[in-house]
Amino acid sequence: MKEDKEIDDLSRFFKTIGDGTRLRILLALSESEMCGCDLAVLLDMTKSAISHQLRNLRKSNLVKSRREGKIVFYSLCDDNIR
Repeated sequence: MKEDKEIDDLSRFFKTIGDGTRLRILLALSESEMCGCDLAVLLDMTKSAISHQLRNLRKSNLVKSRREGKIVFYSLCDDNIR
C-alpha cells in the first residue's frame, strides 16, 4: 500500500531529525558547508560521535558530502530543509 510506505518514510524522517545532536548538525549546516572536524568543535563532541551522526543523516538523504583531499565537507541535500 503506497500510503503505508509514505507513513514509514515520514516516520523515519521525524525519527532522524528528532535527535537533538542531529538537529544541531542540520542547523549548523543550514548556515554553511562544514567539515566533520569543525562540527565536532562547534558542538563540543568527538569526531567519531559526529561521524556517526553524519552517517545517519547521509543514509536519510538529508546531508551530502564532498571530498577535498583528505577533508570531507558536508552540506544539506535539499534547500527546502533550510
